[in-house]
Amino acid sequence: MIHSAIGVAIMILFRFLPISLPEVTPVGMEIIGIFIGTLYLWTTVDPLWSSLMSVAMIGLSSYKPMAALLVEFMGNVTVIQMLFLMLLAGALVTNKITMYIGRFFLTRKITNGRPWMFTMMICIGCFLMAAFVSPFAPIFLFWPVLYDIFEEVGFQKGEKYPKIALILVVIATLIGFPVAPYMNNGLALIGNFKAISEAATGTAIIINDGAYLFTTLFMGILLIIAVILLSKFVFRPDVSKLKSLNVEMLKKNPLPPLNAQQKVVSWGFIILIIAMLLPSVLPKTIPGMAFLSENTPGLGVLVAAVLAAIQIDGKPALNITGVFAKDFSWSTFFLCSAAILIGSVMTNESTGITAFLNLTLSPLFNGMSPMVFTVVILIVAVLLTNLCNSLVIGMILQPVILTYCMATGANAVPIVMIMIFFVLLSAAITPAASPFAAILHGNKEWVPSGDVYKYTLTYVGLELLLVLIIGIPVTNFLAAVIK
Repeated sequence: MIHSAIGVAIMILFRFLPISLPEVTPVGMEIIGIFIGTLYLWTTVDPLWSSLMSVAMIGLSSYKPMAALLVEFMGNVTVIQMLFLMLLAGALVTNKITMYIGRFFLTRKITNGRPWMFTMMICIGCFLMAAFVSPFAPIFLFWPVLYDIFEEVGFQKGEKYPKIALILVVIATLIGFPVAPYMNNGLALIGNFKAISEAATGTAIIINDGAYLFTTLFMGILLIIAVILLSKFVFRPDVSKLKSLNVEMLKKNPLPPLNAQQKVVSWGFIILIIAMLLPSVLPKTIPGMAFLSENTPGLGVLVAAVLAAIQIDGKPALNITGVFAKDFSWSTFFLCSAAILIGSVMTNESTGITAFLNLTLSPLFNGMSPMVFTVVILIVAVLLTNLCNSLVIGMILQPVILTYCMATGANAVPIVMIMIFFVLLSAAITPAASPFAAILHGNKEWVPSGDVYKYTLTYVGLELLLVLIIGIPVTNFLAAVIK
């Protein structure tokens, strides 16, 4: 309650401080106060109610009437697209399809007697599930399986390998989290940059989904391999007990064959992902590609409607109310939606905040090459994202990147692409960085906080190094080739 009172007080009282910011209007001072208060609340209390409070306070400000603001809030195309994608991803969890995906990765015979191949398969499973299915499912799916395996082979709490394996599940999940350009926070940041660039320049800067996806997939796999090698050759835990592990141990309780409902929902989700990706990688001259490109935001609505209409044993294949009630992450949805709204409001011409950024940041970055600027942005990103929510930091850094690129003529697309990917995947060190990090810090029974800091700092440091050396040139290349 104390944190809540502080956050709301910042929202209300900040505008009355004797502070004068060049170019910022009285409306802008109100919005800055609401933004700082929202940032505080997101870091300290429940993100769902604090996101709603943020929207309410903007509606009560001088920005625009509440009715018009709510249209801007829930009428945003990215928000609607995110709603239906999260609905369909939640249906995979509701129908226990994620269990089959997890079992697939755990029961590959190539892992027999190979502890680090087993670890690699778990990490790849977490990476792909977080990227294309559900960001939280890998943790809640693989952690219980690992507990059973630890008991089976004789690992005890406090031993090095169990700590590293549980942390790697979260690290791999975080690496996969921002991979897909049409899921969760990645979609929110890409949509936000389109909105703020259009508000600032009159022309929206579009990040190609194909270029983004190929970049993040390549870098994601590279980072997974790198953290596994670091664990094996630098941390060097004793994995001899795992050499007795056989996939037949994991098949003791086999899952039943997929039923009709699970098959229909799975195929619906697969078709949706393919339909959303094709317009980004195929020429618009191919029949149907232009239509898909124009209607991509509504494909989730269409697939959800079709799945809800299909009857299996007298019940809809997609139980929309059931998913919303049980397996829909409302906190994530409203946090992303409110962040998109705040990003749009802060860059509105009536606030003067963009003009203020132009005035103050131009001298700071004057003379920097795009390469040096990108390096600085990524270092700032990893520092700030581990102090507060990674999505918020991404929102803050986007106007900074846009300001620099407008002043220098640099191409903003590759810088924004690599920033979005890295700011989200590196949020692993402190509980405030992301919900994933908070879950990890909460598992004190298996992984004490001191070990979390020790290992995550090393993993994130390695990720930063590889992104700076390999990620930047790869992003520049793919952004230039795939347009």
